[in-house]
Amino acid sequence: MNNKDFEETLKKTQRFSSAVMNAGRILDYQSDAVVSKEVLRRDKGTITVFAIWKDQEISEHTTPYEAMVYVIEGEMEITISGKSQVLSDDELIIMPPDEPHALKALQNSKFLLVMINPLKS
Repeated sequence: MNNKDFEETLKKTQRFSSAVMNAGRILDYQSDAVVSKEVLRRDKGTITVFAIWKDQEISEHTTPYEAMVYVIEGEMEITISGKSQVLSDDELIIMPPDEPHALKALQNSKFLLVMINPLKS
């Protein structure tokens, strides 16, 4: 999917909440970087695709959102409240709100982050 097609598809999701996308092709890797593209934003949460270069990290932080990380490709170490787990292709992990968490790419990796605001009803 080229960038123009993706932007058109993204517009459709914002209006109709229905579109077919290949999550692994939304973003390209950038050398020594973490890049992301938000594909959906609603009052109750967001869906974002990330491409992260090997050995790059997302430093420890907390968020009030419940979250799910789904690994599209690659291998990543995810640490939640001091406990580390390695995830690879087609695996996911649920992260509770308000718990410190961090991520490190063990290989070039792409993942989908779904964040849900538990405070919105």
